[in-house]
Amino acid sequence: MIVSLLSNLIQVVIGLSSGMAVGGGFVAFLTVLGVIPRLIQLSKTGRMLKVYIGCVITGSLFGTYLSFTSINWDQPLIFLVIWGLFHGIFNGMLAAALTEVLNVFPILSKRIGMDGYLLWMLMAILFGKVAGSLFQWIYFVK
Repeated sequence: MIVSLLSNLIQVVIGLSSGMAVGGGFVAFLTVLGVIPRLIQLSKTGRMLKVYIGCVITGSLFGTYLSFTSINWDQPLIFLVIWGLFHGIFNGMLAAALTEVLNVFPILSKRIGMDGYLLWMLMAILFGKVAGSLFQWIYFVK
């Protein structure tokens, strides 16, 4: 009885500390990339900073919950399309922020002679990510 209780307590402590480490790394990753501050700057919505923070925390907790449960999402197609769109937007913003930090696109556009078309190249990648996420959610998750 005590051994089982001690074993469960150790598992809880390890799981909680591991989750905090991974969560801290995720938040540090978003902070280093500057995704949220850049989004706030571009959309001029600094007054909604608490909403952004709440959305990141809620989304992380909800995603963690879905990862550890075996919930079957039997939802209508329109809900899955919207869900996939949100995933595509997030993945596209994350990829764009990572490449912006690393200055990949300015270097690439200069080397291939597309200096004036950098925005079009970014939009093509963004829409490709959105389309890929929609395809995954509609055909593989459903």
